[in-house]
Formats: sequence, structure tokens, C-alpha cells
Amino acid sequence: MEQKRPQPLARDAMAYVLAGGRGSRLAELTDVRAKPAVYFGGKTRIIDFALSNALNSGIRRIGVATQYKAHSLIRHLQRGWNFFRPERNESFDILPASQRVSETQWYEGTADAVFQNADIIEDYGVEYMVILAGDHIYKMDYELMLRQHVDEGADVTIGCLEVPRMEATGFGVMHVDEKDRIIAFVEKPADPPAIPDKPDYALASMGIYVFRTAFLMDQLRRDASDPQSSRDFGKDIIPYIVKNGKAVAHRFAKSCVRSSFEREAYWRDVGTVDAYWEANIDLTDITPELDIYDRDWPIWTYAEIKPPAKFVHDEEGRRGSAISSLVAGDCIISGAALRRSLIFTGARVNSFSSLDEAVVLPNCHVGRNAQLTRVVIDRGVKIPEGLVVGEDPKLDAQRFRRTEKGVCLITQTMIDRLD
Repeated sequence: MEQKRPQPLARDAMAYVLAGGRGSRLAELTDVRAKPAVYFGGKTRIIDFALSNALNSGIRRIGVATQYKAHSLIRHLQRGWNFFRPERNESFDILPASQRVSETQWYEGTADAVFQNADIIEDYGVEYMVILAGDHIYKMDYELMLRQHVDEGADVTIGCLEVPRMEATGFGVMHVDEKDRIIAFVEKPADPPAIPDKPDYALASMGIYVFRTAFLMDQLRRDASDPQSSRDFGKDIIPYIVKNGKAVAHRFAKSCVRSSFEREAYWRDVGTVDAYWEANIDLTDITPELDIYDRDWPIWTYAEIKPPAKFVHDEEGRRGSAISSLVAGDCIISGAALRRSLIFTGARVNSFSSLDEAVVLPNCHVGRNAQLTRVVIDRGVKIPEGLVVGEDPKLDAQRFRRTEKGVCLITQTMIDRLD
């Protein structure tokens, strides 16, 4: 007799994405948008990775909590994620901080961002909650994490990265026993506890949590009644459960989705300008560590209806060309040369210009004879003719935001100050 396959747990789960953070280390890139709304990879936004993981895992109920400068994010979600249908038991809720609990209270922490919407969540009657950070780049099958949670009878299951031990000092670190039960949770430890089977590595929290919904709501109500709590999962909820319940670590390598071209489990926090630039430029490699061309695990996003990219002019010194580069639709490369660059939708790059290791966000205009090296150009910037960036570090630092690794972030405000 054929054994019956278990029903996917994702069908009875809700993904709740915490997308309210500013991401201040991205500097001017988050002056007008929250970190999850920052553009990434030529067509997508950072939040699309967590949302796509949920959708591809089989989860059909999703909530997104927003707070800081949310308009760009909300507009993107409305345009790109509006295909869920209530008659198919699907839902997609955008949940801005709206003072639903108190007329003076916005979301006070990550746990409060869930608690304030408890009635909405409970109304759906889902068995499980998958709490996600909306600001990381990775591909992961949450069904596998849900299955571990149920099989082990855990109160909370926490997604964890294996990182070299002394690189874990900036993370929340799980101290686990031989069965990956969490016996202590340490925030940014100077001497991170090692993994028993890998003494040179530590388990760092990914900010991904799985709970049974009823248990989570009990914990959130208990926490909300504690005047000493900061209303945060990492600082309050998780340490309490580690001490008083059963918390289990889920290693990312067990559920990381990889195509045949991806050798390592890929996860990036693109939280600094350098990390953001590197992760984008890495996509120009012949075989990048992150395969965004994987049709078995697509990254869904708002797909604008745009004409194809266009390369024009074929004269010596004035040839529209791109080498080891990604160029999105509606771009016109007019007699300019791109090398190892990533160009988002709607760019215009004019004659005799060269872009080398450039990340150019949507709708930028690069004037003639510009020479730009190791730059991130914010959305809609108009680069003046003849601008040179990347040759004189001192001059670059006076005019633009120049990072420790020599990457220049360029915004329209900075350009306007040049006049």
C-alpha cells in the first residue's frame, strides 16, 4: 500500500515579514525609502527575496509590517504583490504602524509589530507563523523549517547561519547542545559559543522564527504586559522561551535553495554601502554565487512593461557595449562602455562615457564623457557631462559619500552641490 505523503505545513502557515526598519548604514540610499524597499539585482527590491521564498515554499497568507518611510515599499507591494486571491484562501496584508493599540503608540519593536496586528492574524486561523526579516538576500524553503519545528515539538525554531566563530560577534548567537537545542541566546558576544560538531563556527540568528500561532500570541500578550520589555523578539521573546520552553536551531544549509550552479549556501545582509555594492557587482561574475536565473525558484517582483535594452553607435571610441554586465529593460547605452556593471531599468548612458563596477539604480541619466568607477548611483540621478569619479580619492570624498573600500555613493543632492 502506497504511503500517504504528509500535507504541506506551509498551507496552514502565515509568513509575517518585518519590513519597518530604516537600515541607516545604507546612508542616503534609505533617506527616502526603508531598507527592504532598496533596489537590488537589476529588477528587484530586497524584500522580494523573503516574499518569494514564502510564495515558492507554498505559503499563501502573507503579512508585511511597515513603518519607516514606507511609501516606496507600499507602492511596490501594491503593484507587484497584488495577485493573491481571497477565494483561494490567499491573502496579502500590508500592515503599516497605525496606532491600533494606542493613539500614541507606533510599533515599539519587532514583537510589538506582530502583537498590534494579533486580531488580523488570529482571524485567518492559521496554525503556524513564520516571522521573517525583510532585508536579507537569500533563497530558502520554509516548508523544511516548518517540518523540523513540528517533528521536534519545539516552542520556537530559529533559522541560523553557520559563520566562522569570531565573525559572529555582531550577531545574536545560539549556544546549542549536540541536538541543536538552544541552551542560551547571546546578543553580540565578544567570545561566541562554538557549535559542538564544528568548534571553529558559531550559529548566528537569521531573524527567522517559526511558532505555533496560539503559542506565539500567548507569548506576545505576556510580553506586552511586562513594563520592562523592549517588545523585541531577539531581546525579549526568544531569551524567555530559551529559558522557559523548548527553542531549537534550524541550520540554513538544510533548507537553502540552490541551483546546480550555486556551490555554497548564499545569504547576505546588504546593510552597508560596501556590502550592497559587492552583492550587486558579484552578480556580474560568469558563475555568480547567487543564481537569479534559477527558474525553479523565481524571485517575484513588480514586472514593469518596458521596451528592451538598446546599444547604439559603432565607431572607434564611441561604441555602445557592455562586458560582464547586467542591463535591465528600457536602458539605452548610446556610444558608452560598461564593464562589470549592473544597470537598472530606464537608464540612459551617453556617448564617450565609461562605467566600471557601477551599480546604477532606475531612471538615471549619465552625461557624455563621464568616467565612473566603483560607484552606486541612486535612483533618478543626472550625472553631468565630464564627471570623473574613482580616480582622485580625496576629491571623491569631498563631493560624495566614499566608503572604506573606495565605493562612492552618489545622490542628486550631492550632484546639485557641485554647481
